[in-house]
Amino acid sequence: MAAPETRRFARTAIVVGALGVVFGDIGTSPIYTIQTAFNPADPHPVPVSTDSVYGIVSMIFWSVTVIVSIAYVALILRADNEGEGGIMALLTLIGQKMIGGRRRTKMILVSLGIFGASLFFGDSMITPAISVLSAVEGLEVAAPQLTAFVIPITLVIIFILFFFQRFGTAAVSRLFGPVMVVWFVAIGVFGILGIAREPEILLALSPTYALGFAFTHPSIAFFALAAVVLAITGAEALYADLGHFGRLPIARAWLILVFPTCILSYFGQGALILNDRSALSSPFFLLIPAPLQLPMVILATAATVIASQAVITGAFSVTRQLVQLGYLPRLRIDHTSARTIGQVYVPLINWILLAAVTVLVLTFRESAALAYAFGMAVTGTITITTTLFLYYARKTWRTPLWLVIVGGGLLLTLELLFFSANLTKLVSGAWLPLVIAVVAYLILMTWYRGRQLVTAQREGEEGPLDSFLEGLHDGTIAVVRVPGTAIYLNRGTTTTPLAMRSTVEHLGSLHEHVIILSIETAQTPTVAPEERFTTDPLKFSDDGIELVRARFGYMERPDLPATLRTLDPDSLEIPLELDDATYFLSTIDLHRGNVPGLARWRKPLFLATARGAADAAQYFDLPRDRTILMGSRVEI
Repeated sequence: MAAPETRRFARTAIVVGALGVVFGDIGTSPIYTIQTAFNPADPHPVPVSTDSVYGIVSMIFWSVTVIVSIAYVALILRADNEGEGGIMALLTLIGQKMIGGRRRTKMILVSLGIFGASLFFGDSMITPAISVLSAVEGLEVAAPQLTAFVIPITLVIIFILFFFQRFGTAAVSRLFGPVMVVWFVAIGVFGILGIAREPEILLALSPTYALGFAFTHPSIAFFALAAVVLAITGAEALYADLGHFGRLPIARAWLILVFPTCILSYFGQGALILNDRSALSSPFFLLIPAPLQLPMVILATAATVIASQAVITGAFSVTRQLVQLGYLPRLRIDHTSARTIGQVYVPLINWILLAAVTVLVLTFRESAALAYAFGMAVTGTITITTTLFLYYARKTWRTPLWLVIVGGGLLLTLELLFFSANLTKLVSGAWLPLVIAVVAYLILMTWYRGRQLVTAQREGEEGPLDSFLEGLHDGTIAVVRVPGTAIYLNRGTTTTPLAMRSTVEHLGSLHEHVIILSIETAQTPTVAPEERFTTDPLKFSDDGIELVRARFGYMERPDLPATLRTLDPDSLEIPLELDDATYFLSTIDLHRGNVPGLARWRKPLFLATARGAADAAQYFDLPRDRTILMGSRVEI
């Protein structure tokens, strides 16, 4: 009996852990969604009436059901790349199916995927600001005398949140998981209390109320979608955090606890408004009995901190995939779990997000002012994700074309309505995520294109490896072989490492035993140990030079000394003496020049991005006392 009980406990622990990381964002949406829908300061306000309350609540229920429960939990979460999720993992899966496909189709899908990832960065900045701010604003109801301290308290909480990211997702989930269990139970109970006042609100479970409101008041319903979409914020975080916990724990947590309790809260707030129109100022907190309001503000604040955690960890995961796929320079990425490869911390991204969130809080100062910026980031990301998923489902799962067109068409129509509704709020803040996304997109695509140009120049300077080895072998290139082992890191397998060419040309020497180590990034999150290495004695078996290809998944960090110790010595024709080996890194000194292929205004952006690259020796965990850097100047 012990083994099944242990397995059940482990499964429960993972589900609770998922609650502590994945569902914070979508689980705190009840705090501000209905309040935003009936916000009198909205440029397109929804008039308060029985029909509008029933219509809005019904629209929320069916939006969450269709987009989150059906589209994401039931379908999109199944499109994982060896357990990893997120828009970049989906884009990678599509890329594997498009080898030899149409160039234009590739460009469109890649551009969509990169822009979707860029929008997610905007989401990662806006979520902590609006979530924590909306919770602390509960003090205006529970303790009005503390209203002046809302902004300072918000900033302190946000700083603490980002400070603790270094300790990793596992530590955070152990701390936050039980808190979120209490949170969801609480909002469910208070929702039931609200429904008890006006049980007829449950009639809004019928889609006829949402459709009736849409057809009877089409313009009002359309503008209201910009607020209704707040109920599905966090859907993309479910997918981005897939690698942290897995599909089944996320699905179980959603269906058993998160979905029903959130819906109860929405219906409870709707019932409250039907009974007391003055509750529109803060229906979530006014639903709670007065003696419990202050404790609920504290619990809500903790829950919104967790909401921020969902997108922050998602941003770390997306950043890592972008680095591995060549859309960002090599950054410092710390693994925070010895058991789960997907749990990472990216210091640079962490502090950029902290700075951005701080600026947003100080600029907008109210959660309502950020609501439409939030909706734009969400609708843009989910629409792009759905588009990519439909292509993947057709190509990989062989889903019938009629089903993709009909089912996918209905889903995209709903999501595009959300997106269009948010476009009407451009001047009210919806411009913000678009600006963030455009800037991020330009950085990502500029780095990718600039890296291609630099690689082409670098390969020209390196020259063919075969010709270089022939010169060494026939004596055309004079060189003195010195004792020891040298390991030259190289980006490819056909060109000479810059450091190796510089050593020979300028020092006239070369180690007796040489390994040219080519690092390759696979289109999968991880690589099996038996597929890690490929060895090649190259053109001459007696020159003491051998090529080793080391493959890593795009979710793996290459610790080269440790990885090389797993290489079978019998697979090499030269001795592998790692304890005394010297590592050589090829470096390039980038400068702005007149090389065509990249617009003049984008070159400073590329050079600025390059300065954020992590130290290569640190990235590969090379021993400092046995690592030498050599290279040349490259103009772009």
